[in-house]
Amino acid sequence: MALVRKGSRRIVVDGTAYRWRLRGRPTYDQGLVWSPCTFAVEHADTPGMTLVVTTDQPHPSNWIGRGAVPVLPSDVAVAVRLALREGWTPTALGSAFHLDQSAGFTPSH
Repeated sequence: MALVRKGSRRIVVDGTAYRWRLRGRPTYDQGLVWSPCTFAVEHADTPGMTLVVTTDQPHPSNWIGRGAVPVLPSDVAVAVRLALREGWTPTALGSAFHLDQSAGFTPSH
């Protein structure tokens, strides 16, 4: 599954270029803050296995006005390094690699 180029941002982590993207509109569950914000990362030159990171924050565009910290490039770099240590192989073909960093997320009721 390749990332949509429109809206993606380039980042270089430890000398390797990646593209990352945060979904502009929240999913239904993210809009109601039932589930946390996610973003996706892939190798910039040889896209293969996509990294999907689940954060501990609500989506910044949630519908109930709950405060959210934006996903920063430094957050993406930390997630990439952690995923690589946990076995993510960005240039290999395969299904998405999920990195769950949602500990501490409190859903709305």
